[in-house]
Amino acid sequence: MRAVGAAALFASLLSYLPPAYMTLIFVYGTLKKGQPNHFRIQPDQANGKAEFCGHARTVERYPLVIAGKYNIPALLNRPGEGQRVQGEVYKVDNTMLAFLDAFEGCPSMYQRTLAQLELQDWEGGEQSPTAGSIMEAFVYSTTSYQPAWLKQTFYESYDAYGDHGLTYINREDREFD
Repeated sequence: MRAVGAAALFASLLSYLPPAYMTLIFVYGTLKKGQPNHFRIQPDQANGKAEFCGHARTVERYPLVIAGKYNIPALLNRPGEGQRVQGEVYKVDNTMLAFLDAFEGCPSMYQRTLAQLELQDWEGGEQSPTAGSIMEAFVYSTTSYQPAWLKQTFYESYDAYGDHGLTYINREDREFD
């Protein structure tokens, strides 16, 4: 009887705790499904919790380039230039958000800023916005880039295996100077 009483007490205590806070993140590069770093936001990782919600594209145009010697996709924080960038929306918990900040080198390499998105579809559970509706989510963009990047091709959608011929170099395979 004690075990049942303890379980009931625990359950009642949980009802007083606030629900886990989830943040919306828009990913446009190697974290998307089918891309080299997608495994980092998969369930059962020590990185935290991430739940796929749907596809979207930015309302504003941004320059999305493939840059540097490792061919990393970079969204330049220059609203109004470039393309309306396509990507995926995820709900992430605070543990995953902290992991993503570290993974993206935030705030030195990339900055996490809010962007308006136009939804293409939604699988995000209790919230059911319709296709074409506008929402906000955080996106990792950069103000730290070389001026030559503004002369590169701007992409609407990133695919590490695309016909651009720029092979993405995984972190584990990079040489550190």
